[in-house]
Amino acid sequence: MHWYLSAMRNYAKFSGRARRAEYWYFTLFALLIAIGVMLVESFLGTFSEEAGIGVVSGLYLLAITVPGLAVMVRRLHDTGRSGWWYFISLIPLIGGLVLLFFLAQDSEPGENDFGPNPKESLA
Repeated sequence: MHWYLSAMRNYAKFSGRARRAEYWYFTLFALLIAIGVMLVESFLGTFSEEAGIGVVSGLYLLAITVPGLAVMVRRLHDTGRSGWWYFISLIPLIGGLVLLFFLAQDSEPGENDFGPNPKESLA
């Protein structure tokens, strides 16, 4: 939960680097919270089956769009890539897999163009 809150505090910070843990824990907790909100909405009857989303879950997903994109860009920076590599995901099938591979890679050792390695600054 610490990493989720850390990413939310850096709401629109697209500079710097993010460790794998920060990105993946943010993604995990964002998904769990979204599922929880959707379940509560389905019990309350505010979930729209036609639209596939409810009002509160839609607002939540809208609210985490910018921090999710920011932490993904910082994660790409940590691997030594520009945030523009996000757009490779627009290539059908292969693009999403390539982006997933980039996001799962270990940090680039030492300092790179985007700042110091966050792993080394903790040591």
